[in-house]
Amino acid sequence: MFLGRLWGVGIYVNPFFLLLLGLFFVAGVLVKGLIAFGIVLVHELAHCLTARRLGMQADEVELLPFGGVTRMGSELVREPEREMLVAVAGPASNLVLTMLGIAAKNYGFWHHELGPFFLQCNLLIAAFNILPALPLDGGRVYRAYLARRLGVARATRRAARMGQGWGALVCLAGAAGVILGYSGLDIPVTGLFLFYAATRELTAAPYVYVLQLESKREQFVKSGILPCRGLAVMEHAPLGRVVRHFLPEQYNIVLVFDRSGSLLGTLGEDKLLKQFWAGELDKAVGSLLK
Repeated sequence: MFLGRLWGVGIYVNPFFLLLLGLFFVAGVLVKGLIAFGIVLVHELAHCLTARRLGMQADEVELLPFGGVTRMGSELVREPEREMLVAVAGPASNLVLTMLGIAAKNYGFWHHELGPFFLQCNLLIAAFNILPALPLDGGRVYRAYLARRLGVARATRRAARMGQGWGALVCLAGAAGVILGYSGLDIPVTGLFLFYAATRELTAAPYVYVLQLESKREQFVKSGILPCRGLAVMEHAPLGRVVRHFLPEQYNIVLVFDRSGSLLGTLGEDKLLKQFWAGELDKAVGSLLK
């Protein structure tokens, strides 16, 4: 459901969000629900506006029952440095709101019940999002850091598995809290949502890898210069295994050796990727020298 636009960003509401608001209304805590999702909206808008400031497309935000999603252009995952800055903007906005809330209290603009709730929500959202697990903001920072030395595909898989682990942990802890009467159903449901979203990120890892390779090719053509990295590979190594070690921000040259350690020749990244896209993942790298 489309609500409108703020600074050119389209605001959408998931149908389940409307259902949750109805439950808040029945429980008599509708105002708190609106405050919480207002905070989430500011968090997501911070992502959008930061991405735009960095020259990336970001024009839609969708509010979900347990958070929000900012839809951005595919160039975000292709550039780890900018992804890191966009990710940090969300929790930073919550810290700014927290400071504004404290300032409001010091100047007498305070509600004895809603004021503490406002501060608590901002701190919880910021703390939850800095976990190093995809699809959370901390997970995007973690992936951007790992991508520089592992490549974006392996970094995405590692951060997404962290997301699955945290999702399972939150779900189990929330379920125990419900049984013991310490928490409501919102915590285990949040854990399930995190696990599901992390699984989607995991399945998207090959697609993210392709985006990184395309970005590197565009950068090479545009600038004419790209850092180079050599890989020592045995001639019988399968192509699919070798390509997984390619780093997105460097041109990869493969030095092929035989079993005695003698250098048989070198292969450029383009030739290897051509065979990779053709589906020759099990082909021995040495055979490409002939």
